[in-house]
Amino acid sequence: MNPIRILLADDHTVIRRGLRALLERQNGFAVVGEAADGREAVEQAAAVHPDVAVMDIGMPNLNGIEAARRITEKRPETAVVILSMHADESYVLRALKSGARGYLLKDSPEEDLIHAIHAVHQGKAFFSPEISKMLAEDYMRQMRQRGVEDSYELLTPREREILQMLGEGKSNKEVATKLNLSLHTVETHRGNVLEKLNLHSTAEMILYAVRKGIVTS
Repeated sequence: MNPIRILLADDHTVIRRGLRALLERQNGFAVVGEAADGREAVEQAAAVHPDVAVMDIGMPNLNGIEAARRITEKRPETAVVILSMHADESYVLRALKSGARGYLLKDSPEEDLIHAIHAVHQGKAFFSPEISKMLAEDYMRQMRQRGVEDSYELLTPREREILQMLGEGKSNKEVATKLNLSLHTVETHRGNVLEKLNLHSTAEMILYAVRKGIVTS
C-alpha cells in the first residue's frame, strides 16, 4: 500500500521540523515537501503532487486559505488541512470555501493531526473536537436568540442522508454512486436541502452538518 504523501507549509522552521518528525514516525506517511510560505506551498504542490497538504493559516506572501484555494483548483485530488489558532466560525467557513477539508487548532493533541490526515485522505471532513463543539453551541445559541425553529425537520429522510454524505465531503457523483441514484437526482436533492436550510454553498452545508452533530470528528 502506497504511503500518504504529505506537504507541510508553515513559516516557522521549528514547527515544520516538529511536524515532520511527528508524521515520519507514523506508518504509512511520507513527507514529500516543505514550504515556508503560501506561494512556495502552491509551487511545491504542483511539483511533488501530495495527497494531503497541511498548512498554517497565517503565512507570508500568500496566506494558507488563499494557498489552499489555488492548490485545490489546480489539484483537486490534494486534500488540505488548515492549521489555525482561530477558533472562529468565520475562519472555518473561509477555509471550507477555499477547498480545505480539515480545520485543526494548533494546540490540538498530536493524534488529532494523524486522524485529520487519514480522514481527508479518505475524502472525509475533519475538525478539531473543540471546533465542532463551539459550532454546535453557537448554533443553538443563535436559534434561541432568534426564536426560530431549526429547518432540519423539514428535510425528507433521503435529503438528510444526502446532507450527511455531502457534509462528510463527498462529491455529488460519489453520493450518486453510493446511493445508486442519478447525478441529476442527487443535484435536485442537494438544491432542496440548500433551499430548505437557507444555505448557499457546499461549504455552508458542511458547516451546518458539523453544527448539528451530523458530521463528527
